[in-house]
Amino acid sequence: MTQNDNWGWQARIGVFIVGNEAVPEAEWWAMAPPNVSVHAARVTARAPWAGWNEDRTAVELAEDVVRGAEQFTGMELSAVVIGHSSSSILGGKGWDDAVVAALSATVGAGVFVTTNGLDSLAALQASKVHRPFLVLPPWFNDAIVAAALHYYADHSITLAGHMRYDPGRKWRDLPPGELYPQGMGFAQEIAPLYAQVRAACPENADGVFIAGTGFRCVGILDALERDLARPVLSANQVSLWHCLRRAGVRTPVAGYGGLLKL
Repeated sequence: MTQNDNWGWQARIGVFIVGNEAVPEAEWWAMAPPNVSVHAARVTARAPWAGWNEDRTAVELAEDVVRGAEQFTGMELSAVVIGHSSSSILGGKGWDDAVVAALSATVGAGVFVTTNGLDSLAALQASKVHRPFLVLPPWFNDAIVAAALHYYADHSITLAGHMRYDPGRKWRDLPPGELYPQGMGFAQEIAPLYAQVRAACPENADGVFIAGTGFRCVGILDALERDLARPVLSANQVSLWHCLRRAGVRTPVAGYGGLLKL
């Protein structure tokens, strides 16, 4: 009798994630169906992880991304994703496509390349969500929140509203940029997030999107969908879904929102 060894014979997915975060890998492995493996490359660069050239016709990938892409080339991957909401948001309109072009040149033909921004747009469309309620992590400062609103407006998404999660009394007085360095990333609780989203979601929202791949939340997606009676999407969930479908894997995944059953 052999044991499960998480060998990705149906699909292997390479994910670029923030160097000091544990949430993305934990959530991807929680949701990944059998016979699919997840392989992380860690990035320490500031967002966005690729900088525009002077006339915004192309981007130059950060050193960590180049190194990870070169390592990914020998791993027979089905898909590669820039798993970083902030990079798509701060990169702005056109950044996602420019990054796909730059990464594809390294990882080679036959590998689906995407970004968290593109994944969110594809998932909203597939879920028939036209007026999402956008939920943002507490470590997004005002400038990133404003950029997020512009990002979705620039991609013809009309938001029903947005909120930045209140992390509670212990963390509330810290500047957003200090939350992760002070340990909030490893002290995240999903029950208060559930309560805040359920209370704040506008009646006219036809869905919810929780941005931020380091934002722990997939454990409450099913509960929110049942109680709000509308689709609830999250950053890591949409990227996994997009990579699976483009890799030809249609295994339905239960417990993490209806998207993974589409």
